Amino acid sequence: MKQQDAGNKHDNKVSILIDKKQHFAPKEEMTGAELKALGGIGPGYDLFKEMPGQHDDVKIGDSERIRLKNGDHFYSVPQSLNPGADNATA
Repeated sequence: MKQQDAGNKHDNKVSILIDKKQHFAPKEEMTGAELKALGGIGPGYDLFKEMPGQHDDVKIGDSERIRLKNGDHFYSVPQSLNPGADNATA
């Protein structure tokens, strides 16, 4: 049974999605900056973790450490995106 459990990870790497592309994280705990680098996300973008159901997605700071699980989904959003800003035009 332990062999089957080990098969869920690709050589001890965690399978995650970043911007809808599969990546294999080299360790089970990474920082936001490491996840951005893994996903090829450049400066000027924020990283969010998708949460199940109607829970709000969680913004991951560059220095924040997060424990990864197989199947976790992350996405990037431009930092300049601010739909509720005072200077937004209708």
